[in-house]
Amino acid sequence: MALFFNRTPSSTSANPDQEAGVAIVKLAKMARFTIFTALTLLAIWLIGDVLMVLFASALVAVVLNGLARMLRRHLPFIPYQLAVGLVALAILLILAALFWPSGPGIWEQFLTLKAALISQLTDLRLHLSQSSVGKTILDHVPTALGGNDRIGLGSNIGFGGLAGSLTGLLSSAFGLIATLLVILIAAFYFALSPSLYINGFLRLVPPAYRKNARMLLCTAGSTLWAWTAGQALDMLVVGLLSGIGLGLLGVPLAFALGAVAGLCNFIPYIGAFLGAVPALIIALSVSTQEVLFVAILYCVIQFCEGNIFGPLIQRRAVHMPPALAILSQTVCSSILGVPGLVLASPLTAALLAVFGKALPPLADPQTTLVETAEMRPEELAAATAKKGAAKPASKSAARAASESDGADSGKSV
Repeated sequence: MALFFNRTPSSTSANPDQEAGVAIVKLAKMARFTIFTALTLLAIWLIGDVLMVLFASALVAVVLNGLARMLRRHLPFIPYQLAVGLVALAILLILAALFWPSGPGIWEQFLTLKAALISQLTDLRLHLSQSSVGKTILDHVPTALGGNDRIGLGSNIGFGGLAGSLTGLLSSAFGLIATLLVILIAAFYFALSPSLYINGFLRLVPPAYRKNARMLLCTAGSTLWAWTAGQALDMLVVGLLSGIGLGLLGVPLAFALGAVAGLCNFIPYIGAFLGAVPALIIALSVSTQEVLFVAILYCVIQFCEGNIFGPLIQRRAVHMPPALAILSQTVCSSILGVPGLVLASPLTAALLAVFGKALPPLADPQTTLVETAEMRPEELAAATAKKGAAKPASKSAARAASESDGADSGKSV
């Protein structure tokens, strides 16, 4: 990266010893960077779950830090640590106010949603088993889901296995709650004294690079704050629209389905499909016409989110190319599972900001390779002609400047 690896001494001398020294320095830095990258990938492979918990804690700490700074802008006399404590207390009170009066009813809706999903999956399995095409699909569902055996018609077919997986996920709620508590407690302490942990990390960096490393950490933190704040508003809008729309359509468990849609929207692009699946399955219990209405509702919501609300909310955040977002989610989920899928987008946003700050700009920013790929033939020809005309003009200007300098020097002599 430009901030870290552009320390090679420039030399235009033809001295072979100097050129050999420069080449050795470059090879040493390349080898060091390769070793660092290999060790990073090995750490991700071995302790990826721990790193995901650490990154999730840092993400929540960034949110607490951003909210505390917002509070101090309005109340500057409050100490920073007190502001963090007040923000955390306010979040807990808001959650308690929202869920305490109707908490049992909300939990009952989610339990009913779980039972309804399992029931609908079982009914779908029985419906598919009545046709030859359906039997073929059922025989191959376990293989598509990663199973090892081909399941016959009379046993627990793939959709039943999927229902069992859902039950297993819900039965491991204690482990999930414990992990969330670890993340929240660590995030609270990170946010209380961020300089302590940042300085501790910078002690691992060579002194010559600490200033640049601190700048990159600040860049990643500000990017995560902007991305998370925008995504939270996006989730709120999608969740409210989904819940209200499903309620107007008469779909059961509209509140729980809206909450699922909003939470799944934390995962860009893929989350929209994940949030729609439970609503479509529940709508199937009403009628096939209801499934069509629910599908249209989710398409309209996602169209408005992608073209109206999303650009307005995320205009100050990092613009992430859709293909890069989907590829990062695929790679992280294949390596780290569900936590990797959830945290892939903020991680990619932070890395994009860091690389954008650390890497040098393009050599020719006027017409990049991507821009020329998107141009029509006549636009490309015009840009090429304009660029070719600019070079002789610059050369003639430089020649005229040198001639004027020579004339001035002659007059002075």
